This record gives sequence, structure tokens and C-alpha cells, in this order.
Amino acid sequence: MKGQPHVLGIVLAGGEGKRLWPLTADRAKPAVPFGGNYRLVDFVLSNLVNAGYHRLCVLTQYKSHSLDRHISTTWRLSSVLGQYITPVPAQQRLGPRWYLGSADAIFQSLNLVFDERPDHIVVFGADHVYRMDPAQMVEQHVESGAGVTVAGIRVPRAEAKAFGCIDSDASGRITRFLEKPAEPPHVPDDPEVTFASMGNYVFSTEMLVDALRSDAANPDSDHDMGGDIIPLMVARGEAAVYDFADNVVPGTTERDRGYWRDVGTLDAYYDAHMDLVSVHPVFNLYNRHWPIRTATPPLPPAKFVEGGTAQESIVGPGSIISGASVRHSVVGCDVVVEAGAHVEGSVLLPGVRVGKGSVVRRAILDKNVTVADGAQIGLDAEADRDRWTVSTSGVVVLGKGVRAD
Repeated sequence: MKGQPHVLGIVLAGGEGKRLWPLTADRAKPAVPFGGNYRLVDFVLSNLVNAGYHRLCVLTQYKSHSLDRHISTTWRLSSVLGQYITPVPAQQRLGPRWYLGSADAIFQSLNLVFDERPDHIVVFGADHVYRMDPAQMVEQHVESGAGVTVAGIRVPRAEAKAFGCIDSDASGRITRFLEKPAEPPHVPDDPEVTFASMGNYVFSTEMLVDALRSDAANPDSDHDMGGDIIPLMVARGEAAVYDFADNVVPGTTERDRGYWRDVGTLDAYYDAHMDLVSVHPVFNLYNRHWPIRTATPPLPPAKFVEGGTAQESIVGPGSIISGASVRHSVVGCDVVVEAGAHVEGSVLLPGVRVGKGSVVRRAILDKNVTVADGAQIGLDAEADRDRWTVSTSGVVVLGKGVRAD
């Protein structure tokens, strides 16, 4: 856009997502379906596109086929206007090795930066659920003159031990960046709150390239953005914090403003789904002023027949609830729940079939799972643990294509 800084977006989408197993047994973590219609990567791409950033590279690595296909078929922008969203697999440009970490992923992909020649580079993660206007963060970054600006979300100090924590002064300059500290620092204006890193960064291009080269030459580095690059730039006095609480997204409500979830575990993934289904949801998918974008499959509308009902639930296109009850659940597209079945507090991904008279409670069923007539899931914890994956909080998870008898 004329008069605006030239920004290149880099989305880090190469993580294995081991803690989401079995949902990541056959796909990259950012490709995991979420919210009935979407995949996790759709949230960061929607935020960037809605903010006016239309030159985006998505760095992929593990089990990336479904992620690459989703980006290539869904996220088509105008080549006439020089716009693109492109998946970039590990290319081994610097030798026969995979990415050693998130910083090494960008270092190995610096050809993208040299080709585009941006003023600033937005580096965001691909597996969080939230709304954000990145342009407001870029504006603060440009005004501050910092080498890097790190997005920080305010969390209670008692909970901050699980995050990378930011210690900053009143001017917003970062003085320390601490990974999961035993004694988290507090924000300048509240002793009970800590800035936790959201994994979203804005860099001035020259300073990022310099930091990546220094890191690549360090044999003791883990080559990680949060663990190595940010502390390096903090030590140089080049880092500033952006308070996520200052971000104003059109159409948000007081209830869902500032919502951000790292869905890196099965329980977090499940809880984030449950945030969607109340009358006044904690995270509102229906904000038309800042839409979460994706490609809707060519399916007919959802259908409820033979007295089938769904209460406090999301039901995707092509799904049929036939003489069955669904409560407090997220049902993806092309799902069939047959007569007498009862689904409660569950997440059903696309293509699931729930047989007659079966019961599914507090469960996540991956794509194309078949629940046989009369089967029970989520009622007998011991039996479930013998057959399926069960999360720390007791959510039963069935992997892709499994049949439950």
C-alpha cells in the first residue's frame, strides 16, 4: 500500500506437534482442523490478510502435504497485484540437513527476504487461536525504532512459569527475556501480571538478518527464535514489547477481546473448542468485521431430521443429525450422527460417522472415525485408556480413520 512500510510475512509452520498426538500422526500441527470449518493456520493467515499484508511465506517441514495443499488451494491471492501466500518446504539450501530450529528455518530461507527486499519482517507462529491486527504492532515497531518488537500477552504471574516471559521497563524496552522462569517478572504497571511471549515478532530486516547470521555461527545455539534470537537482540538493547491488550480488532466484544490460546496440547485444543459453543462465546467465530477466512467445502447445509437436535453446538455443512442429540459440541462438515445416538461435550472432525444408539462424551474424534452402533466412548475411563489416547483431564481421543466398536 502506498505510503506504508514494505512488509514481508513469514509464518512458522514446521513444528511436529507431538503433544497433539494422535491428531498430528498424519498431518502437521498447523493443518489440524479447528472450529468446524477451519485449520489452525487459517487464524494467523486471516489476521495477516485482514491487516493488509498480502505477501506471506509459510515455512513447512513435518508431514506437510495436507498443509501445503490447504494453503495452495484455499489461500489464493491476486498475482496481478503482486500478492501471494506460498508454502515453502525445507529446501536444504545450505546443505543436506533439515531445519535445526525456527531461527534456522528463516536463516535457510533468507532467499525469500533477499528476493522481496522488505523494510520489516513479521514472523508469526501458525498454531494459535486468536484475533489480532498485526498492522498496529508494526506501526508501534516502526515508531519505536526497535530492531525487534515482541508481542506480549498479560497473564497472572502464578501462571507465567509455563511461558517465555518478558521483563520490560516503563518505556517498553525489553531488559530480559526468560524461558519458563521460576520467578516470573511483572509488568511495570501491575505487580501481579507478567508479559508472556505470544511467539509473534516484528523485525527490522537488516537487524534480523544480522542476528540470524550471528546465531548460525554459534555452535552452542539451539537456533530457536524465542530461545536464541530474541535474547541475543535483548542483550544488544534492540528489543521492545508490544502489549496485546492495546490491540483493537473491529467487531470484538468485551467478552472475547484479547482472546489468545496456545492449543499445543490435547486439553488446550479441547478447551478452545468448548470456548466456541456457548450463547455468548468466549471466542466469537461470527465477527464479520474481522472474519476468520477459509475455503468452505462444496457441501449442502446441515440437516436435522427425525427429531434430531443440536443444543449449544456448532454443526458444519453437509452434516446430518438424524434422530440423535448433540449437546455442547463442535461438529465438523460431512458428519452423520444416527438415530438414538448421543453426543455431548465433544469435537467431531470432518467425515465422522456415529452409529445408532452410541454414546460419545468428552471426546475428540479425528477425521473419518466410525463409531459402531451401540458403542460407548467417554463413559468407562479404564476401558478407554486400554484402547485409545486419553488426555490428562480425561478427554478421549481417537485418531484418523479409527473404527470404535
